[in-house]
Amino acid sequence: MILAVCIEDRGGMLFHRRRLSRDRAVAADLLREAGEGRLWISPYSLPLFPEGAAALCPAEDFLERAGPGELCFVEDRPCALWAGKAERLILYRWNRRYPADLYFDIPLESWRLLERTEFPGSSHKLLTKEVYLP
Repeated sequence: MILAVCIEDRGGMLFHRRRLSRDRAVAADLLREAGEGRLWISPYSLPLFPEGAAALCPAEDFLERAGPGELCFVEDRPCALWAGKAERLILYRWNRRYPADLYFDIPLESWRLLERTEFPGSSHKLLTKEVYLP
């Protein structure tokens, strides 16, 4: 599986069970990443994506159901349990600080940064996308 996560500058993902931010450019990039494959998401994440997007596979147990090479967008639960199953990690950085109480919990020290790109967002002037390999 490929894990994709949005984080703020300190690694925060959620605050009081609410996402820290949303951006149409990130949703579009995730759909491009999925291509003809699947994009597994929590039902919580469904409103971020265009209605009827073919790649979307919403399920409460989406991390259990994702197979090799399938993209999983995680925003509402810890990720560390799935690190051993992950073939790749994609981090979208908001490049801002927000209050948070759920943090990205995979230490990046054991991952190798493959690429870093910046792109304009719809809600953020500049977003950073980082792709890591184990």
